[in-house]
Amino acid sequence: MSVVLVPGLGLDERSSRRLREISPGEVVLLPGMGRPEPVPGLDDLAAELRAALPGGPVVLVGHSQSCQVVAAAAHDPRVTGVVLCGPTTDPRTRPLRVLAWRWLRTAGAEPWWQVPLVLRQWWHTGPRAMAALWRTAAPDRIEARLVGLPVPVVVVRGSRDALCPDDWARRVAAAAPRGELVELPGAAHMTPQTHPTEIVDVLRHMT
Repeated sequence: MSVVLVPGLGLDERSSRRLREISPGEVVLLPGMGRPEPVPGLDDLAAELRAALPGGPVVLVGHSQSCQVVAAAAHDPRVTGVVLCGPTTDPRTRPLRVLAWRWLRTAGAEPWWQVPLVLRQWWHTGPRAMAALWRTAAPDRIEARLVGLPVPVVVVRGSRDALCPDDWARRVAAAAPRGELVELPGAAHMTPQTHPTEIVDVLRHMT
């Protein structure tokens, strides 16, 4: 089984380094997610992700904003499982003031050592590509993408993640026929980097 990880908004392979030190996986960088390039439509991003997949079976791991892209690509026959870490774009976060408040609450719950790591990745990807990705992905309904998906889908949520609140995470998990929610006590939003062992446990149960 191959594991393919897609970083979140503005992030790159550094966001999953600790996870891949425990359990090797391939990282696919996309525009707005590690690549400072113009962001096409979400279906175009999903098509690029599918083109990068190795031969199956494959477990796709999305984080934050990339969960939208992973859900759109997950109907590929090579995909045998999906892990969505902190899926964002809860419709309630579309007003900028709500998004900013939730981001500040979540950032305050992250380990301090995450700050320089995340800022360096954001600097590399750049605000223009990040803003374009948000505009592209935010309106997309991840729940609709998961309806009818026949493979196991595990939504992983940190208990202190205000960007992915409990009721939203449950709604996303419930949209998939074989959906499940796993909550990590004390974690915030950067779970692939801050709680790699727990993510690896989720992956092992999908083999």
